[in-house]
Amino acid sequence: MPSLTVNGQRFHLECWNSGPPLLLLHGFTGSLETWRPFCLAWPDHTLIALDLIGHGQSDAPADPARYRMAQTVADLLALLDALALARVAVLGYSLGGRIALRLALTAPERVRCLILEGASPGLPTAAERAARRQSDAALAELIEREGVAAFVAHWEQLPLWASQQALPPAVRAQLRAQRLANRPEGLANSLRGLGAGEDEPVLDQLPTLGLPVLLIVGALDQRYRELATTMATHLPQAEVAVIPGAGHAVHLEQPAAFAATVQRFLARTAPRDTD
Repeated sequence: MPSLTVNGQRFHLECWNSGPPLLLLHGFTGSLETWRPFCLAWPDHTLIALDLIGHGQSDAPADPARYRMAQTVADLLALLDALALARVAVLGYSLGGRIALRLALTAPERVRCLILEGASPGLPTAAERAARRQSDAALAELIEREGVAAFVAHWEQLPLWASQQALPPAVRAQLRAQRLANRPEGLANSLRGLGAGEDEPVLDQLPTLGLPVLLIVGALDQRYRELATTMATHLPQAEVAVIPGAGHAVHLEQPAAFAATVQRFLARTAPRDTD
């Protein structure tokens, strides 16, 4: 099943293993390849990995409005319908975590449990969101003007990724190749339509989420550690896992610890029968 078309857009996806479904949502500049190293890590679940809109081999429409969060969530619900999945566990990293959280708030009956890696509940003030929209617009223009390679060279130097300098060269090269495989129009319009400045904050809505939530953060990622702590105080069934020796991308920097942490949570929250 290499692709499905829903709501007029084609989405590239792959499924691995069998058992209760686990939907995997990658971060900005990523693709389903983010999760391929974990295809055997959680053998008791059917893993459903897809390229988000504008990423990888999924469609990259020209209208930034088509990327908006509400439409992205609607696309995911349509994909679950097309796959005949009533309820799923969801794991989202960074941008994918933001999407996973909105999916659970929009349709809590469709989400069994939630795993958020390096995720945010949204920028709290209008001024912060306006500043983020401005910076994302500038990045989008950089991508369109100079291309994906120039953008990736800039993106890799952000302080958020400082801890990745310690990764083996082969791992860093693989990550760079994954980023470079994206198309300029897809990345630019993702920033314009799905950037953090476009979303209203949802922190005050979190107490309504009556499902188990695991918040994974790297010990070296101070900003997102603080966000995870704040989110946990608002979530009725939350736990925080701080992974030593990792920054923002725990799955990349400490893959064994990440896989084991997710596996333990999935085992504790496994349904008594499949969804």
